[in-house]
Amino acid sequence: MSVLYPFSKFSFAVDFGGAKFNCTEVSGLTFENKMIEYRGGADREYHKSKQPGLFEYANITIKRGIFADKSKEFYEQWAKTVYLQEGGAQFRGDLTISLLDENGDASVNWKCTNAYLAKLSDTDLKADGNEIAIQSAEFVIEKLTMID
Repeated sequence: MSVLYPFSKFSFAVDFGGAKFNCTEVSGLTFENKMIEYRGGADREYHKSKQPGLFEYANITIKRGIFADKSKEFYEQWAKTVYLQEGGAQFRGDLTISLLDENGDASVNWKCTNAYLAKLSDTDLKADGNEIAIQSAEFVIEKLTMID
């Protein structure tokens, strides 16, 4: 009899526009169905009915450590290719986040449709700190789905 265990959340992969990134944290994999309250003028009940509304998706935030030989890669591959392409058209692409199993294979995949970079933050600099330098990228998405 085989025993099933839940996946650990520390092993994951991020892919955007064909570029794979090794990241320390991904957050924002959430969506919410906004409620609509309605009461018709001729209703005899003294309460509103609640209807399902449109889905709202949170921004995806991805964090990554700054490395000596890779710090410009993070900026160049995300910021330069995402903000504005030649001709002024804004680039959008699919952001794929994969939860990996113990063999390193993708087991659970989230697809963030029509993602674009909204914010890129570099680390804070403090002379008395000893933390790791982290870059952060925030993506706006139109839709979040789980795929095979």
